[in-house]
Amino acid sequence: MKKLRSILLYTTLSGMLFTACSKSLDINNNPNQATTPPLNGLMVSATYHTAINVYKVSNITSYLVQYLASPNADGATDTYQSTDYSATWKLLYHNMTDIHDLIAQAGKVGAARHAGAGKVMMAINLEMLNDLWGSVPYSSAFNANIIQPPYTADDSVYTYCLTLLTEGIAQLEAADTKYELDGAKDLLFGGNTGAWIKTAYAIRARLLNHLTKKTTYDATAILAALDHAYTTNADDAQMLLFQSLSPWNEAAVNNINNSLDGWLSAHFVDAMNGKTYGVFDPRLPLITDTTKFGDYRGTINGAGRIGSGTDKEECYLSVKGFYSRPGAPLLVATYAECRFIAAEAAFRQGDKKKAYTAYIDGITANMDKIGVDTAKRNAYLRNPVVGVGEGAITLDLILKEKYTAQFLHPDTWNDARRYDYKYKNFHLPENAKLTTFIRRLAYPDTEKSRNGANMPAVQLTDHIWWDQ
Repeated sequence: MKKLRSILLYTTLSGMLFTACSKSLDINNNPNQATTPPLNGLMVSATYHTAINVYKVSNITSYLVQYLASPNADGATDTYQSTDYSATWKLLYHNMTDIHDLIAQAGKVGAARHAGAGKVMMAINLEMLNDLWGSVPYSSAFNANIIQPPYTADDSVYTYCLTLLTEGIAQLEAADTKYELDGAKDLLFGGNTGAWIKTAYAIRARLLNHLTKKTTYDATAILAALDHAYTTNADDAQMLLFQSLSPWNEAAVNNINNSLDGWLSAHFVDAMNGKTYGVFDPRLPLITDTTKFGDYRGTINGAGRIGSGTDKEECYLSVKGFYSRPGAPLLVATYAECRFIAAEAAFRQGDKKKAYTAYIDGITANMDKIGVDTAKRNAYLRNPVVGVGEGAITLDLILKEKYTAQFLHPDTWNDARRYDYKYKNFHLPENAKLTTFIRRLAYPDTEKSRNGANMPAVQLTDHIWWDQ
């Protein structure tokens, strides 16, 4: 993964990012500005906002899976209130509109690599919409002549995602492209076509793994996709270039400045500090700092903080932590995730040996990624709670370790729902407004006002199509 930190790239980002996103701004057209943004401008915008959208979605789902907790009692997301996420909906659609234009323009000029990368990014953004809301406008969403686009069925949206990935791979592999990707304009992979292909297969495996409750679940197909996906941490899809602070670093900085943000959930902290599983996880000190009591304590979701502010009575994201330090990467997809998907697929296939190997690989990859000392990593892997041997490997262990390794990633909410929230000691939040765990989001208020006639009627307890 190239880090893309040069002044040239920063200038490119700040200068091209917003000219490529005119559709996301409610302003009049500028007669002196090109009405067709260049491919490279769209590429900068699409790669940047794809990573940012992973963060935006995670800033919702991290509370639902109890990675994070609101420092205030009765927090809306913590307690399953019907919350308006219009801003996130808009960001996803704004980026998808730019990606749609990128794909269309690439097709006109024979830029197969740009079209292929665009289709992979479209699948990533569309998948997040589908996972949060189920049925969404897609098939007619980018037709300027349709003001109120109909909703595409939820399972059909999923099928579109898989089709986009298949088509994207074909175009990335095509021999007859007129233009190669410009490394300075690709903020995820620096123009590395092979990395885009690996990412397409990784996302394909992720999507196929969502179907564990369906008769169409195919472990063999998942493992086949992973054969073409990531093989080391160096393959990870991540972004390291930001306009100012990286988002989770901004949360940590905000918290220091008493704009309370980035508070860790008691469930997550207890899963790592030895309270829940009887083993201390050496990744915890690389995420947060100890409290003033010299230990690690989280905030109970829905209950709010114990102290009056950031007085170190509870744990928050640290400005020194891997995920929230200055310049911390935004992770879109990782090798560790691929190994845990492989572990689950192999386990469901009945191959415990392969499942256990992939499980250990996933833990190792994540610990290496965030900088755990080798001796501490090996001690953790040898602990009988973790290193159980292939004969004793279980789905519970695989998903428990994946939960930790996927910290702050939105796909964990998909895992939680597939798993029916059966993580050990995972409880409903205090003051929960539902009597059972949340299964989906309410449609945004902006969509209700603009396209309400087409919007399905749903409840927060309704299961997304692959969750039933």
